[in-house]
Amino acid sequence: MFDYHVHSLVSSDGESSGLDIALAAKEKGLKEICFTDHFDYNSIPDVIGCGQFKMEDYKKAYDNLSVPGITIKRGVEFGIAVWNKHKLEELLSQYDFDFVIGSAHFADGFDPYHHGYWEKVSSKREAFAKFLLNELECVKIHDNFDVLGHLTYVCKSVYNPDKKPLYYKDYSDICDEIMKELAKKGMGMEINTSGVDRAGAFLPSKEFFVRFKELGGEIVTVGSDAHGVSRIGQYNAEALEILKDTFGYVCTFEKRKPIFNKL
Repeated sequence: MFDYHVHSLVSSDGESSGLDIALAAKEKGLKEICFTDHFDYNSIPDVIGCGQFKMEDYKKAYDNLSVPGITIKRGVEFGIAVWNKHKLEELLSQYDFDFVIGSAHFADGFDPYHHGYWEKVSSKREAFAKFLLNELECVKIHDNFDVLGHLTYVCKSVYNPDKKPLYYKDYSDICDEIMKELAKKGMGMEINTSGVDRAGAFLPSKEFFVRFKELGGEIVTVGSDAHGVSRIGQYNAEALEILKDTFGYVCTFEKRKPIFNKL
């Protein structure tokens, strides 16, 4: 049981302390967690998204955090944009992270999690395709993160009109290009469980992982995207079953190196 996408109060939208989350994770039977707080930028230079944590706050929260019986790793979720590759390099020079998620949260200056994004599109199909095309460009430009976070993030929005997931078959051309790029660069893909209650599916769903393996992808992780104690480890067992069926293992990380844990 591993949860490799966790936010504490270090993130601007976090709800619980690192200690409380670690204790809750242990109580729920998790073996290992990784804190991956937001260091996010809009797709427009110098416009802040969910915010960037202060490194002194990060170190204070995690450097001496230890809970017997559970392994705690230190990571970051970096908001990738077409212009900010150098910002990621600056961040990575400041701390020896175990794990780096690269996540696209914006397209054309708007976060699809919020209503403004949907006001700029004429259909759900346009909303989904626009986000994926931007994500593809980000993945082409960036080459120093470990896994792509929640590839189908756009369908998680409460403004998704029918609350249904993004299906691989409907956008296979763009999704294949994203996954090919990840595989070529030796980067992985995350199965993010936070979409189950919002869009009825993991982000992304099982068919993406079947295809990722076919395209040469090797690195896969599981994360709840919890922002507090209530969702830590949520749907973890179900996500691991998908990876067991498709890859036979799940990855954890130490000092940016993947560890392949047989399932």
